[in-house]
Order: sequence, then C-alpha cells, then structure tokens
Amino acid sequence: MEKLTLEVLKQAVSGTAAAFRCVTEYQPAGGVGDKVFPPTYEGGKYAVEKRMIGGQPVPCVLLDSVQSQANRMELALLEAKKAGFIYLPLVTVRFEGENLGKAFVVTSLDAPHRIADAILRDSLLDGVMFRRSELGRVLDNADTRNATGLFGLNPTALVFGIWDSTGPRGGLGAKFQRALVSEMVGVNAEMGCKTASRIDPAQIMLGSGPIFKRNRQGDNTPHWTLDQSQAAQEKNQPKKLGKDGKPSEANHGNVTPGIVDGGFTISYAQQTTVLSLAALRRLRFPLNGSADSDRTVDQIAHVTLAALGLTAATLAREEGADLRSRCQLFPTQKFVWELLDTPGEAPRQFELSGGDAVALLKQVVSEAKNAKLPWYDEINLLPTPDLMQLVTRSQELAMNQAVEGGE
Repeated sequence: MEKLTLEVLKQAVSGTAAAFRCVTEYQPAGGVGDKVFPPTYEGGKYAVEKRMIGGQPVPCVLLDSVQSQANRMELALLEAKKAGFIYLPLVTVRFEGENLGKAFVVTSLDAPHRIADAILRDSLLDGVMFRRSELGRVLDNADTRNATGLFGLNPTALVFGIWDSTGPRGGLGAKFQRALVSEMVGVNAEMGCKTASRIDPAQIMLGSGPIFKRNRQGDNTPHWTLDQSQAAQEKNQPKKLGKDGKPSEANHGNVTPGIVDGGFTISYAQQTTVLSLAALRRLRFPLNGSADSDRTVDQIAHVTLAALGLTAATLAREEGADLRSRCQLFPTQKFVWELLDTPGEAPRQFELSGGDAVALLKQVVSEAKNAKLPWYDEINLLPTPDLMQLVTRSQELAMNQAVEGGE
C-alpha cells in the first residue's frame, strides 16, 4: 500500500480532492459478542438510532461522540508535545498556590472551548487580560478570510472547530466549522441488562439503626451517629441521616441484588474519521495586515492544518480504544486512509503510522514558518485573582460537601 507522503498531501490539498477518510472496524477486547457499555446522557439514556447500512435500517448505539473523539485527538497531540515529538502552539494556565487544595493546569488543547474558553479569557498575559492582549485580540476579528492569527496561536481550533461565543462579541464571535470529524458506533446493537448488589462484610442489619446526622464533624468521628444527643437538630428533633436513617444511607449494610437495562452486544463497532479538505481550502491567511492573501501561503497553511489533523487522528488511533469502564475495543483492520478525489472512481488508499505523521507535520511546520506564517510556542497565562478565588472557593465547597456526605 502507498505511504501517505508530503507530496501526496500537497497534491490532494492543492487539487480538488474532497477529503481523507479512515473507516475502521473494531470488536470488544473480550472478543466477539462480549458486552460493551456506551456512554449515557441526560436521564441515563443511551444514544440509540437506526442507520442505513447495506441499504437497510440497522439499530446502532453511539459508543464515542464527535466531541469525545475530538477531545481524545487533542489529548494525543498534547501528549506528543509534552514528549517533545511535535512543536505546537499551546496556551497554558497554571492553577497553583498554598491556598489551593489541588493544583492543576488547563491548556488550549484540553479546555472545552479551546482558545475561546472562559478560563483562558479570565486569565492574564503579562499582567493584561488575555483577550485584551495583542495575542488574545486575534480572536476578535478572526474569520475564514483572515485566519492567520488563529493559525499561529491555536491551529487545532481551525481543525476541530471553534465558536467564540463567550468573548466580547457574544454569539457573533469567531466561528469555524469542524474540518476533522470522528465518531464510533456499535452496529446491530442489542440492549442487555446489568446487575447491582452489595454484600456487607460487617453484615450490618437494617434494624441496627436509625442513624442520625452528626451535629459536628470531627477528625475522629464519622459524619453520622447513633447517639441522638450528638445529632443535628431539625424542628427540635434529631435529624435522621438521609430519608429515614437506614444504615445504607451511610453506605453500610447489604444492597438487594437488582437487574436494570444496561450495556449492549453488537456485531461490530465502526470508527469513521473524515478530514474535510474542502473546509480547509475556505480559509485565507493574509500576512502583514494585508486585506488579500497569497495563494501560495494559503496552500502552505492548508497543508499544515491537514497534516495536523492527520497526525491527531493517527496518534489517537494508535493509543487504542479503551473508551471507558467495560468498553475497550480492538481494531480488526489496519488503519487505512482513503482519498476521496475523483467522483465515480475508487479512492486511493494510503497507510500512515504515527511516526510518519509526526515527521510529516514537522516538515510542513518548517515550510509554514519559512513562509512567514506565525507559529508560536507555549504561551503561559496566570489566572486573575478573581478566577483563582473562585476556583479556591469551589474546591473548598467540594471538599466540605464530600466530608459532610461521608464520601
């Protein structure tokens, strides 16, 4: 099979090819017929629908959404950057300090709204609100006719899409469609059932209660008590823990085995990833404040973004498909990229390893920098005191609720 080289990529992007596509079938890691657990949404529901497969409506269940796949690909890029394999612009906010219960870092690759996220918006770059800094203002006027600033600051936003809906322009803020879309579904999905039970090793009986909410949590006492004199008061009565003071309200005692709907068996899972070259071609990259862009510079930027998308998708695929608890899948096919070019003709097929994708990305980034396109390194922001205080309070509240709830 042909290798997907830089020459192939350049010809595809500069021509009329519509997209690169990679469709891969998977089976559960436990083997054919093993059960998988898809994600649940509001109300504990699974995303189930019929799709036309082989000309017939077939029941399918969503195993990994477009948004989730995008997050996995961005995290694959982040890991590659941390390992020093790729050179990629990154905006970082560090939350650390003595008053903070848990230190953490947020970047433009793991923030929900990428460079337009409220966490970055409410942080400082060299003492100035990020969105009022010279770099942060590129979002204010970015659009498909001038994506140059965003290319240098957060190029993945041009690949995975972005909507600056929380910025100064509100709903009229910069909006770029997704050029890279990926999804995983289970085909011929049949819902099963799941069981739940708990056998208490201490064999605490229901009649050993009631238990009460303790009026004051100590370092050497649980959050509940059997002593009514130590109980919190409610309407001049000792307040029972939970609804009726059963030991199970404090997670003690047996839980009666139960059966509810849950999990699916599937014929196979299918991952479909599409990189739209048409979407990338719509973007323009004028330099030095010019109103017009240079066609050669535009094409270099398009190739760079295409290479970035292919690298993200390839690295994420090679990391495996352990989607969540009881939902690990293993590919039954090699990863093959197809180029959708000439209508009516079979697409050309290519292979691309993670190592080859990284090497390809390095080449095109070098060409982009030679063409004077911006490509920043890591930009470090500091959270504003207000944001820091909000996070600190939130962590304290979460900790207190966990203690009061005995979690």
